[in-house]
Amino acid sequence: MINKKVNNVQDALQGIENGMTIMLGGFGLCGIPENSIAELVQKETTNLTCISNNAGVDDFGLGLLLQKRQIKKMISSYVGENAEFERQMLSGELDVELTPQGTLAEKCRAAQAGIPAFFTPAGYGTEVAEGKETRAFNGKMHVMELAYEADFSIVKAWKGDEAGNLIFKGTARNFNACMAGAAKITIAEVEELLPVGSLDPNQIHIPGIMVQRIFQGETFEKRIEQRTVRKK
Repeated sequence: MINKKVNNVQDALQGIENGMTIMLGGFGLCGIPENSIAELVQKETTNLTCISNNAGVDDFGLGLLLQKRQIKKMISSYVGENAEFERQMLSGELDVELTPQGTLAEKCRAAQAGIPAFFTPAGYGTEVAEGKETRAFNGKMHVMELAYEADFSIVKAWKGDEAGNLIFKGTARNFNACMAGAAKITIAEVEELLPVGSLDPNQIHIPGIMVQRIFQGETFEKRIEQRTVRKK
C-alpha cells in the first residue's frame, strides 16, 4: 500500500506555483481546507485561478486570498456573502466566470472520471451558452461543457488514512467529493489521520487512488457563515 502521508501543510503544498489552477472544496465555509488556504496566503502564491463554489467571506476562507489580491480568476457559482469578491468583480479587478452550480459540480466530476465534455440544458439561451456548442436531444436544447483542467485539487475530509482513503462528515461532503481526483494532484486535508486499516471500508467516500498527498490539519475554526438560533 502506497503511503500518501506528508508531515505538514508546507510539504503538502509543494509544487503549487504562481499562475496555477486550483480546485478548492467546500460550500460557503462548510468543509473548506482551512489550513491549506492559510498556507497559500503565507506563501504569497499569486495569479491563481481558483475553482470553488464560492469564495468564503471577507475575512475567512478564500476571502483571505482575495484580500491579498492572490486570485486572478475565480470560477464559481455564487458571489454570496463576500463583499470583497463582489467589489473586485464589479470593478473589473477580478476575472469571474459564473457557472450554474450543478454544471460546476459536473465539470469537476467529469474531470474526475476522465470525461472530456458533456451536454447539459442548464444555461441554454443565456450568457452561459455564448461561444459554446449546442445540440438538441429529444427536442430539448443542450450546451456542451468541458471538464475542468486543474493543476491541484485541495479537499478537506473528516477522517482519512495514510493510503489516502477519505470519509466526509455530513454536508461537508459537498464539493469535496467531486473534486478529489479531478486534478493532476489531489491534496487531502483531514481532521483525523489514521493508519491503514482503521477505516471501515463500507464508510469510505473517496478511495485512496484518487489522492496523492494527505496530512492532518493543525487547527480547524469551522466558522458558521449564517447563525440562526431560536428566540428565547
